[in-house]
Amino acid sequence: MTDLFYLRECSSTQEKIGEFIPAENPVSVAVCTFNQTKGKGQYGNSWESGKNLNIAYSLAVPTSSINLPDHLFNFRTAVLVADFLANLTREKVQIKWPNDIIIKNKKVAGLLVEKKLLQNEPFFVLGIGLNVLQENFGNLAKAGSLLTQTGVSNDLEALTEQLHHYLVEKITENVNSKKTLKQLNKNLFRKDLVSVFEIDQIRQNGIIKEVDEDGFLVVDLEKDGLKKFFHKEIELLY
Repeated sequence: MTDLFYLRECSSTQEKIGEFIPAENPVSVAVCTFNQTKGKGQYGNSWESGKNLNIAYSLAVPTSSINLPDHLFNFRTAVLVADFLANLTREKVQIKWPNDIIIKNKKVAGLLVEKKLLQNEPFFVLGIGLNVLQENFGNLAKAGSLLTQTGVSNDLEALTEQLHHYLVEKITENVNSKKTLKQLNKNLFRKDLVSVFEIDQIRQNGIIKEVDEDGFLVVDLEKDGLKKFFHKEIELLY
């Protein structure tokens, strides 16, 4: 079983996890904290988290145990987290491309998947920031938690153990690219709905059609027709 280490406090589980990889025979490990002070988000963003309200969790997995292309492994992680939360909450859980988990139009979790050399071996490090008990998000109008979106208070330690066991069991399953994309697109936030997008500071309506095999978001824009976008090239306004 993959070891899970609890930290009373740390700046970032993504940065700290390398210290727990065994020097001999490097294997999967996980770390978590309920007090992360400098969380990392996708593409240099930060992840803000209240003390003893949310979960910061990272899992390091040898790349040799994963059969998906690197750019699709992020989506595989998102699918697994969404499935876990759907089973837990009995709510509809959606994935906002490329790495946010949505319940009732609010972001309850963010993901960060990095490829790192740890103990001279290549690993994927899966970082998950999950809002659990937080109710006040200040100016972050799109943020929510399991408590605000479901009305249920979860025990942080018990929930972390459940998430950990679920991911360790599922993450190395032999899943091909086609199935991963099918699962992602099935749960894609705002898919096939008219939405407002901002591209180069200009807004226009469009409809999300799918995420393609290269990881691009395909949007049918009102003025420009069918276009593909990489992260940060387009913003969904909701």
